[in-house]
Amino acid sequence: MFTGIVTDVGRIEAVEKQGDLRVVVATDYDTAAIDLGASVACSGVCLTVVDKAPGRLAFDVSAESVSRTADGMWTEGRRLNLERALRLGDELGGHIVTGHVDAVGTVAAVVPEGGSLRVTIEAPRDLAPYVAAKGSITVDGVSLTVNSVEDRPHAVRFGLNIIPHTAEVTTFADLQPGTAVNLEIDVLARYLQRMEQARAAT
Repeated sequence: MFTGIVTDVGRIEAVEKQGDLRVVVATDYDTAAIDLGASVACSGVCLTVVDKAPGRLAFDVSAESVSRTADGMWTEGRRLNLERALRLGDELGGHIVTGHVDAVGTVAAVVPEGGSLRVTIEAPRDLAPYVAAKGSITVDGVSLTVNSVEDRPHAVRFGLNIIPHTAEVTTFADLQPGTAVNLEIDVLARYLQRMEQARAAT
């Protein structure tokens, strides 16, 4: 479990096909303090550490994970938002994040607004019931507050405000129209929707 508060930006140094993809990520984490088998969120995807070296972590990425994440994500040179798993007693600075990607969205617009960036993301229409103004959503592993929502016939668009600090400590400085991003809905919204579905079926 994670909070959506990024603590390092890593870079993919190598990608090897070994049944699944073996991805080696350069990081500023103290890798000696990270156990094999530990979970690390990589741009919103919960992965297991399968090998390590000083300044390097290796993960196996299954075909299922590749198929459900942003195109081009698992390529050499790609920067990733990293977060270690939540530990008992840690501050819950964002919101509860599981590291499971619900959908891939596309950046529709990036507009400077004051010192911040106003980012509009278009997502599949079936995500619409889970996206609410002032609610939480995870974009590439970052916990964010939704500022606005626009329902469209075949999609939902929502607006986010990226403050300078967030852009500086994440990959969001690289965002531009057309960029694919991993989305995870708020787990509370997921359960509320499921409760409504179950109630309607009885």
